[in-house]
Amino acid sequence: MTFFCLGDLMVDVVARLFGPLAEGSDSPGVIAYVGGGSAANTAAWLARVGETTTFIGAIGDDPAGQSQVESLHRLGVDVRFGVDRTRPTGTCLVLVAPSGERTMVPDPGANLSLLEHDVPIDEFRAGDHLHVSGYALLRDSRDAALHALHAAVAAGMTVSVGAASAAPLEQLGPRGFLDMVPGDALLFANEKEAAVLVGTSATSADLARLLATDGRQAVVTAGSGEATWSNGEATSSLAAEALDRPELDTTGAGDAFAAGFLAARAREAAPEVCLRDGHALAAAACRTTGGRPEP
Repeated sequence: MTFFCLGDLMVDVVARLFGPLAEGSDSPGVIAYVGGGSAANTAAWLARVGETTTFIGAIGDDPAGQSQVESLHRLGVDVRFGVDRTRPTGTCLVLVAPSGERTMVPDPGANLSLLEHDVPIDEFRAGDHLHVSGYALLRDSRDAALHALHAAVAAGMTVSVGAASAAPLEQLGPRGFLDMVPGDALLFANEKEAAVLVGTSATSADLARLLATDGRQAVVTAGSGEATWSNGEATSSLAAEALDRPELDTTGAGDAFAAGFLAARAREAAPEVCLRDGHALAAAACRTTGGRPEP
């Protein structure tokens, strides 16, 4: 099986803060420049666990974009990308609190230029899988993402979609987003994103059941808490194991979780095993700076 991951590629400027953000003043921290972007992160973690993986996205005509492509290649990811001659490679400022929680300030840059003809649908085959970052559906790259989803379904591939982030989902509206997700897709969301999509706060188990309609499956994560899979009838939940160190960076943890879950699902593992493997990769992501595995 080949996993195709379509969506955002970013340069993450990760600022790990030593204390609360001092608005209007200095906030000491440690800054690192690392590869990011939800789709690129998921592709990297899938490659880390030995899966054949292709990333589909766009970069700027700049050293940052070339560096990102080379970084993904070193991690074992094949890359199909368009080059934007006018916009720079996407950049995201990530503020990581001492608790590990992160706040993101994204500038999508060249990610906005992903077009339908950049999607290698001629490589899509029955039995492969397409994972689409929700960010691709929330931005100007929407036509390319929908083109890829329709082509994948027509080719007999399985598909999954990440819910991106709560704030842009709220701006678009839950119906607008869910209408773009194929009926038989697997939808990944954290509790905040799922609450926006269903219109109410609830446990991960209840949120997963509410999202799993019309043939869709859903996985709802709760950080260090319980993650739940549901197909609308059956439900499986599993709590994450406690992490062994306090200095955490949760950037990309959801992307890594999706990779672990999808890799296990490709082996036809039971939902409990998929959740376990998702938690394991998410924990690995929390122990690294940024959202990708170390080269």
